[in-house]
Amino acid sequence: MSQLTGEAVTDDDGGRPGTWMTPQEYGASRAALWTGAVVLVTDTDGRVLVQSVDYRPDRLLPGGAVDAGEAPAAAAAREVREELGIDGSYPHGLAVDWIPADIPGFAPEMRFPGEILYVYDGGTWTADRIDAIRLPAQEITGIQFAEPADLPALMDPGDARRALSALRARINGGGPALLEDGRPTVPTALDRLGVLRTRRTPLHGTWHPGPVPAALPVREPGAWLFAPDGRVLLLVSRATGAAHLPPPTAGSVPFGYRCADGAAHPRTADRLTGPPPAADPEYARLLATAEQVRELADWGPAGHAELAAVHAARTRLGLPAPLRTPLTELPEEGLRR
Repeated sequence: MSQLTGEAVTDDDGGRPGTWMTPQEYGASRAALWTGAVVLVTDTDGRVLVQSVDYRPDRLLPGGAVDAGEAPAAAAAREVREELGIDGSYPHGLAVDWIPADIPGFAPEMRFPGEILYVYDGGTWTADRIDAIRLPAQEITGIQFAEPADLPALMDPGDARRALSALRARINGGGPALLEDGRPTVPTALDRLGVLRTRRTPLHGTWHPGPVPAALPVREPGAWLFAPDGRVLLLVSRATGAAHLPPPTAGSVPFGYRCADGAAHPRTADRLTGPPPAADPEYARLLATAEQVRELADWGPAGHAELAAVHAARTRLGLPAPLRTPLTELPEEGLRR
């Protein structure tokens, strides 16, 4: 039978097979679901744009219902234009979520049948683009950029799960995530470890190349340890999902420091050719691009300068520039030589 028309497939003798249905019967047998589209936008500090509305207490991502005959990506662009006054197109999907019919929060008279909801990548908005936001006279009462870990306190539980899953999919770089009620059907390392479920520790201040001045106290030194493919080591707490750089190795070379809160946070660089140091079982060891490390951190504008210095250190070590690929967890024995 045709999946689209329900046409019959006949036997060699012209009879009907046992699975034959009329087009009307086939059409009635198909699941009817709502369709929606939302857009995930972050600011330059990695916070997520959520909006307040006049018809419910919790926050929402920009977006809404897909109209009859409308493509989901077109609906996403229309909703952002109507709700925020910003023109744009959002062709890149981050997630597709199946929302079951029995989810709480819908009035019985709505006869909610379930929904397929598309999450599109709205990208990172600069201060100029954020300043251009113009809210409509009704429905949208305000916006804020929220720390990812704060989303569960601000949003409906399913909406928060979906937003965090989509944000992890964006950072991971492995393509759109398939979700069921906000939960990935194939969790990535970021999903399994619950990265971004706790607030990131801000480390803003300024970036400085070279050695730390003798007058500055030193706090929390970190090392950029490069694998042969140009990716770096990232430690993630299994208990909290917090991500941070590993401590320096004996042979790592200083190349700069972050100055924040009256202290220096030194950075060193080294090759990672064997088991990493401090292989604490409480921490997962992931390989990530330098950009992915920065996107999981709250480093402020100085993060751009540190990232440039990291790439310069990688080049000096003669290592390639890695493409964005999904973060991978190192086995207990570390890298194979």
